[in-house]
Amino acid sequence: MTLREAVVGDALFLAEVWHESLRRADRQDQVADLEVIIKAAAVSPEQRLVIAQYDGEPVGAVFLRAASMSPINLEPIVQVIAPHVLASARRKGVGRALMEEAVTFADELGVGHVMTAASSTSRDGNRFLARLGFGSHATLRVAPTAMLRGRLTSRLTAGQRAVANRGHLGQVLAARRSMRHPRGTSASV
Repeated sequence: MTLREAVVGDALFLAEVWHESLRRADRQDQVADLEVIIKAAAVSPEQRLVIAQYDGEPVGAVFLRAASMSPINLEPIVQVIAPHVLASARRKGVGRALMEEAVTFADELGVGHVMTAASSTSRDGNRFLARLGFGSHATLRVAPTAMLRGRLTSRLTAGQRAVANRGHLGQVLAARRSMRHPRGTSASV
């Protein structure tokens, strides 16, 4: 088993491995996104995209990025993003090697903490990370904007809902006006 930095030719493999983590688009657009990401990682000292190969075939990948813990906690951290090993290559040390690469990257940058996430539905992934010593620090939750707006306004009284809708309507109208009158041009009165 070997590790190497990703090259543009790995974009299709990464699109297959990370299909659940990528933006919803057709495969061609996802591959194009990944080509941009691979190129950016290749020239950035704060990013590394690693491919694991077993018997010469790609079997796993991970994206490493130096960042701060959060926008309000500036402690440096290495983010281990989307670590993934193909099912056929599991229990062969591939995941451990990818995580060792994350630790090496953190050491090279002088960073004292490594952070990662696993899908809440990935029982094996969460167990693997727990065995390595990763503890729960936060729970990330995601909701579609429209659904969240609906849930927020459904709990309001009728008067509160009317005020909220007027605010939302004002935002919509302002957006429409700005599309009709691009900045830098003046509308005639």
